[in-house]
Amino acid sequence: MNDSDLSVVIIDDHALFRNGLQQLLTSRDINVVGMTGNPTEAIDLINHTEPDVVLLDLRMKELSGLEVLVKIKDVMPTQCVVILTTSVEEQDLLEALRLGAMGYLLKDMEIDVLDQLLKQAKSGETVVAPDLTSLLARAVVSKDEKPSPSATDAYNLTPREMDILRHIAQGQSNKDIASALGIVDGTVKLHVRAVLKKLKVQSRVQAAVLAISENMFDDLNSEE
Repeated sequence: MNDSDLSVVIIDDHALFRNGLQQLLTSRDINVVGMTGNPTEAIDLINHTEPDVVLLDLRMKELSGLEVLVKIKDVMPTQCVVILTTSVEEQDLLEALRLGAMGYLLKDMEIDVLDQLLKQAKSGETVVAPDLTSLLARAVVSKDEKPSPSATDAYNLTPREMDILRHIAQGQSNKDIASALGIVDGTVKLHVRAVLKKLKVQSRVQAAVLAISENMFDDLNSEE
């Protein structure tokens, strides 16, 4: 197996989805080393296969994904677990991350996006489905927090970097940002890297949370 290969275990009690996902991941050279529809088998399967990432369904009949997550982290605290679900509930998202999940992704996302986010999770980055980035950011912001107009000055962001950060906070991909701003993907990547460095954060999710928590964009904070 190449260094770039990613190994995954799938825990999901829907056989059709499980098998379909295996085929999609395999087509992206992701090595599915094990899968099960029985959450009680999760620990033994993970111990045996030692995957880079565990893809865990949230809604299962025998045990909930959160219950399985707790059991996994109790036995293997460093294991990377990513929730893959249909739930867009704020409570599910926050609880999963609080319990130690490295990611919270949606089952209807494009396979190319899933592929990229799994690789980021393997590298230690917390990943959240782009559609949920703004939800996560607003969820951690106090409703009583007052605007901080000097926040942008404190981080020394250029106007273009502020544009990039706004799009990041809206959960947009590099391709979406490039299209919106009329620049190429490579330029977006350079700007994103600069933004993360100036904000002293490790991921786009952290950047979005910071931007909204410091009220850099009033219109994002006022979204319902």
